Amino acid sequence: MLRKVFRLKLLCVVNVAAIVCALMSVSCQREKRVFESSPPPAQSSQVTLSQIRPGAQTAASPASNDAENHAYDVNEGKRLFTQYNCSGCHANGGGGIGPALMDEKWIYGSEPVNIYSTIIEGRPNGMPSFRNKVPDSQVWQLAAYVRSMSGQLRKDVSPNRSDDMMPHKSEQASERKTPQNSSPPQ
Repeated sequence: MLRKVFRLKLLCVVNVAAIVCALMSVSCQREKRVFESSPPPAQSSQVTLSQIRPGAQTAASPASNDAENHAYDVNEGKRLFTQYNCSGCHANGGGGIGPALMDEKWIYGSEPVNIYSTIIEGRPNGMPSFRNKVPDSQVWQLAAYVRSMSGQLRKDVSPNRSDDMMPHKSEQASERKTPQNSSPPQ
């Protein structure tokens, strides 16, 4: 009798273990997150402010920002935007001392490589250089978030809503705007 009870309990444990293993093998797949992404090739991180060049004309290939394809990276860019106090100059994207990041006017270009270069190199009239101060992966996350502020990213990779009181609407609610290049300040 005792052996029969023991066999039944052992059989139940084995069945439960088999069911758990089966469920784990068919469970849902989550987004794969790369925590240290490699930056685009070095030659594509140059920003073109003028079409005038010596020698033969070559078309520059725009770099793609892989962080723009992952909601996690865009949300990390949002967190970094707050932690690095970018709002101190850009006033949550609405413009203050620095230019607005929520409109369609982009002085130095709206492509990911342009934003990356602006953060790394800095710009005249106030934007400091963050070279060797912010890791490349975080710069790409910041660039992705900056592009999301003006609605340039797909809605499914927009950052999550803020739980604190923010003076602007959610990035997911912003309309897509076509960037327009404007001249640098004199």
